[in-house]
Amino acid sequence: MRFLADESCDFSVVRALRGAGHDVLAIAELASGSDDAIVMDMAYHEKRVLLTEDKDFGQLVYAHSQQSSGVIFIRYPANARKTLRNAVAALVSELASDLIGSFVVISPGRVRIGGRLS
Repeated sequence: MRFLADESCDFSVVRALRGAGHDVLAIAELASGSDDAIVMDMAYHEKRVLLTEDKDFGQLVYAHSQQSSGVIFIRYPANARKTLRNAVAALVSELASDLIGSFVVISPGRVRIGGRLS
């Protein structure tokens, strides 16, 4: 799968997905400091699912109707961070086709897949 990791995304997730053979671009490596709307636009035009821990992307998708190829919103508290990379890698492995075009929220022990985004 193809992903774009926002600067807020824990880099262990980027490394884990790359290690599993996925194509993952990281804003921290490409265009640090980019505006959220530009990041979302880049993910959409490159057909990449956005990986983020920034709740502002939910606002862009739902309140501002910004187009998206899919978003994985990561909500992991500090006490659960050690399981984060494995949880995201398992999510991608198990539900890959369901992630494209959806708004997904992953938190410890829970995954919610929202409606299809346009």
